[in-house]
Order: sequence, then structure tokens, then C-alpha cells
Amino acid sequence: MHKSLFLLFLALSFQFSSAQKKEFSYLDIFDLQYASDPQISPNGEWVVYRRMGFDIMKDGSRGNLWLIRSDGSQNQKLTASESNESSPRWSPSGDRIAFTSSTGEGSEIYMYWVGTGKVAKLTQLPFGPSSLTWSPDGKQLAFSMNVPQAPPVIAKIPSKPKGAKWQKAPRITDRLYHEADGRGYIAPGFNHIFTIPANGGAARQITSGDWHHRGTLSWAKDGSKIYFSANRVEDWEYRFRNSEIYSVDVETGNIVALTDRNGPDSNPQVSPDGKLIAYAGYEDKVQAHQTYKLHVMNIDGSAQRVISEDLERSVSNIQWNEKGDGIYVSYDDKGNGKVGLISLKGKITKLADNLGGTSLGRPYSGGSYSVSNKGTIVFTQTRPNYPADLAILGPKAKNAERITNLNKALLSYRNLGKVEEVWYKSSVDGRDIQGWIVYPPNYDANKKYPFMVENHGGPIANYGDRFSIEMQLYAAAGYVVFYPNPRGSTSYGEEFANLLYNNYPGEDYNDVMDGVDHCIEKGVAHEDQLFVTGGSAGGIMSAWMIGKNNRFEAAVVAKPVMNWISKTLTADNYFYYAENRYPGQPWENFEGYWKFSPISLVGNVQTPTMVMVGMNDLRTPPSEAKQLYHALKLRKIETVLVEIPGASHGIANKPSNLMTKVAHTIAWFDKYRTDIKNE
Repeated sequence: MHKSLFLLFLALSFQFSSAQKKEFSYLDIFDLQYASDPQISPNGEWVVYRRMGFDIMKDGSRGNLWLIRSDGSQNQKLTASESNESSPRWSPSGDRIAFTSSTGEGSEIYMYWVGTGKVAKLTQLPFGPSSLTWSPDGKQLAFSMNVPQAPPVIAKIPSKPKGAKWQKAPRITDRLYHEADGRGYIAPGFNHIFTIPANGGAARQITSGDWHHRGTLSWAKDGSKIYFSANRVEDWEYRFRNSEIYSVDVETGNIVALTDRNGPDSNPQVSPDGKLIAYAGYEDKVQAHQTYKLHVMNIDGSAQRVISEDLERSVSNIQWNEKGDGIYVSYDDKGNGKVGLISLKGKITKLADNLGGTSLGRPYSGGSYSVSNKGTIVFTQTRPNYPADLAILGPKAKNAERITNLNKALLSYRNLGKVEEVWYKSSVDGRDIQGWIVYPPNYDANKKYPFMVENHGGPIANYGDRFSIEMQLYAAAGYVVFYPNPRGSTSYGEEFANLLYNNYPGEDYNDVMDGVDHCIEKGVAHEDQLFVTGGSAGGIMSAWMIGKNNRFEAAVVAKPVMNWISKTLTADNYFYYAENRYPGQPWENFEGYWKFSPISLVGNVQTPTMVMVGMNDLRTPPSEAKQLYHALKLRKIETVLVEIPGASHGIANKPSNLMTKVAHTIAWFDKYRTDIKNE
């Protein structure tokens, strides 16, 4: 064949083959991108957002700021920097964008001038800033930053001789909360509020005391005060759910408490006229889940009232409309993220659906939005076939318009699993239970497929109709995947979530199994090809399920709690469980804690079980997973322990660990698949 014809043939063959849709694969993870933290300009013409993706060489996430017109045109990178950039915030006049960017010495505050495209570093801070917020006149920026403290000294020993190789000094703490999963040991210190001139200059600390001052900041209309949420009570460590709304005088540092109740009050936002403050919170009734309600009060803290009583969903991301007669919020409803507007009289108007797409591993809630002065909303929109893109909803529009398609070059050539919503009745009390089924690509209803249950974590959380890497990889491997929201899940109201209070695991087990039976009746699941997995609370449920029945061919129990007594006193959040999950401390309620521990059922387990955990997990420590593995080994039940180096509780935070988790789950289940065995 002539050389030129041969090359043409190769080119055409490549174009033909590349145009064929393939199934979603592990390496596709590194090509995925998603939008987060969109901020629309005051005039509604531009949107700055963080464009996120995974870094194949550094095994982590990366994010740069991009700028796009609200009509979807001129999508461009904000700066030439390849450093991690985040927290973009428009100036009140829309002429500048303040943001943070990583450097070799930590994160700093930068400024971008819209008219010229010039960028300047404004700070040289000892620690990374957060909660970046403009003053109304555009002359100052406020932020929160850690101020370190020295650890306690119990004893002194002689100094080591020069050049001696002694062990490091002991790590000493006297704090209730001293370590956090994914972060490790928490160095002593407190977050305080600082201000700096918007044109650069010295940072000035304006709060003081041994309390944390962080989260949303909001300036008074005249710039004289900053409103914030903190827990400035004497026994703040033990009242860990509590916080109040405070004001701090920017010049004098004088702090005044505006709320005073037992429970969290947070996310303060001053109204456009400067007369009101909107905030979220609740009176703590001490239970598993409580709804964050939207409140309004006068600027001095008087006339506090709830205006979202009829919503029965937790609100977040509070933003006033320009007129000051309504407040935008985000909330989850039946596994779907929403943006709504609540009037000062309590009228609720849903504006946008499908908020989310920023949690790529599994289909959890998330996402964010912002609103221009004229009421144009930009938000992160997701569907099961794509992660977060930007969508715009004009003030008079009925439907949102998607203005980015960040994964078109990838997902246009991938055959994803179809996601179907299902509802069924609980056999316990007739409640409606929601779930979703993910079908393998090119699903044939006349064929028999293995059926995988994927239980969500939390358990006070929700799955939904959102894009999920893990679900798509399981579907690509030939599994029908079922993920339900049993009782205890959020987005169905406070009463539904609290059915697990002192009853976990409880009838949520029945809700999941009812879903399995529903899918069998539907013809998409088969009794001899059932598999189950889940992580964290999903690992607890998976362990509970195989302790309650032997219907599953195999199980993968990831990062579980097996023994509530040992977990409660060893986890990073050990102080959280008493009273909020079970009555009393473990030594006060031994029988109750043991009753709900999956290890109590381990003598019943016959299911071949893989046990998986991150070796740096502080939330459900590896000792919990080992209790299940060791018990099954002693009972000679087929089992294997997978310990993932460098992984914390959030295994999927590193893409290589996410691949490890999914690949080992599929490999274990494939050993017991009838369709593979019979080939």
C-alpha cells in the first residue's frame, strides 16, 4: 500500500475507533473536571469559578480560577499561575476579585483587577486565610486565620548534647478535640478574625480570647462591625454543638453576643439596608439530627424569629436579595439539591433543582451558588451523567441554562450507566423509601446481571441523582447497582432522620432489604446474585446485613464501626456520640452500645467478606475493621483484609485510593459471580 494511503487509513481508523463510545474506566477519573464555588459579579455579567480536577502525578486534586461571561462565552483562565487557587470574591463595585492561592510557603491573599488583568499578592501570612470577605466600601478585606499557642509543659528534661540523636519530644495535649481525620494532630491555637487594606498592607487581628472565630463573616453596612459565629462560652469544648452570633467592633475589638441559646447559630448575613441579620440555627433538643432553620433578627439581636418553619429542610448558603425582603438558601429535598427564596413572611419559592456535583466519588449532596444584584443565580448543576457544571437562572427565567460543558470531550465518548429513581414501601411502617438503580451500559433486560447494594455513609446524609465515579465504575464492570436512602437519611425531614435515634442500626436495615426485594420483584435483581458494600455508616449497615441474613453471595465492608464501645472512645470525634446517638457514655450504657454493635452479630456471618480500611483513618480506626477480620478468621469464614496506606476516612480523597477501593471491591465480588463462574 502506498505510504500516504496507509497513513490516511490509519488516521481514518483512529477517528472511527475514537468515536466509538467506551465504558467509563479508571483512568477517566483523571480527565474529569468540575466547577465549584461560582461567584457572579454584582452586575451579573461575569462569573468567576474554581475549575477542579485530579492530578495524576501528585495523586490529589487541583483547582484554578476561571472567568466566564454569564451567557457562556469567553471561558478563560483567570491567571497564568498553576498554583491551587480558591475562594474568589468580587469587590462590591465588581472591579476586582480577591482570592487565595497557594505558594511555596502556604496560602496567601491575591487581587485581580478586572479592567487590566493585573494580579498582585497582598499578604505574607504565617498561616492560610479563610472566610475572605469584602467591606461594603471595598476598602478592606476580612478573613479568619489561625493564631498558634504553645502546648502544655508537664515536665522538663535535660537538653540533648549537640549532635545527639534523641527521640523527638512527646506530643502533649489537654484539649478535648485534639485530632481530626484527614488532618491528624491539631496543633494548639485558635482562629481569629483579621482585616487588611484591600490595596495591601499589614494584617490586623481584631478578635481575641481562647475561642475559635471562623466561618461566615458579614460586615455592617457602614463597615464599623463584623458579624460572625463562634462558641465563646466557658465550657465551649463540651458544648460542641453550641455557637452564637456576635458582632466585633473593627476599631476597638469590642465583642457583643447577639444570640444566647443552647444550640448552633451560624452563617450570619447582614441585610442590604443594614437593619437585619439572617442566620441559620436551631434550639438543641439533643437528638441524632436537627433541622437548621432560617432566622432573622434586628441588627442589635432583638426580635429573633424563624421564617422557614414550613420548609422542614435544613438551609445553608444564606444570601439576601437586593430588595432585602427575601433570602436565598440552598437545601436538599428527596436526594436533590435546591436553591430557593424565602420571604420575610415565610413564603418559600423553589427556584432551581439539581444543585451539586462537587462530590465525585459517591452521589452525596453538595454544591454552591451565588446571586447578582439583579437576581441572576449561578450554581453548580449536576445530573447522573455529568459532574458539576455552571448553570444560570435569570431573574425572570423559569428554567436554568447550563453554560459550561467541562467534560464534553470525555463523556461524549463514554457509555455511562443509566440511573433510574425508584420508590417502594417499608415493610416496617409503610413509609415511602427512595432509592436509585444504576444499570450497566448497554443493559439488556433479558439477561441476568449481578446486583450490588451500595449503602451510604453518615448515616445522617443522603445520596441522590448526582454523578458518581464509583457507581459508574461498578456499572461498567457489569453490576446493577442499587443505592437507597433508608430512614435516617436527610432531605426527608427531621422526623425521618431521627428514626435512628437510639435505634441505629435499626429499621434502616429493613428499609434496605425491602429495596432489595423490590428490585427482585422488578426483575433487575436475582436472589442468587446479591452483593453488598458500603463505607463508614454504609460499612456498618453492610456488616449488620450479613449478620442478619445469609442472602448475599459476598460483601465488602469498608471502614466500619464494629464495636460502638471501642469506637466511641478511640475515634477523633469520640465526644460526639453520647446522648446524640445513644443515651449515656459507653460505661454507663454498656448493653445499649453493645446491642447496636455489628460485632454482636458476627457469630451469624456466613458471607465471604472483604474488610477494607485506610491505615490513617481516625474516624473509624483500623482497629474496628480488624475486629471484623479477626473474628471471621477465627470462625474460618472466607475473608481478606485490605489496608490502604496513607488513606484517612475519606479514602476517595486521593484518586489512586479511590481506584484501589473500587478495583478490590469488584475483584472480590467477581469471585462469586454466577455469570463469570459459568463462562
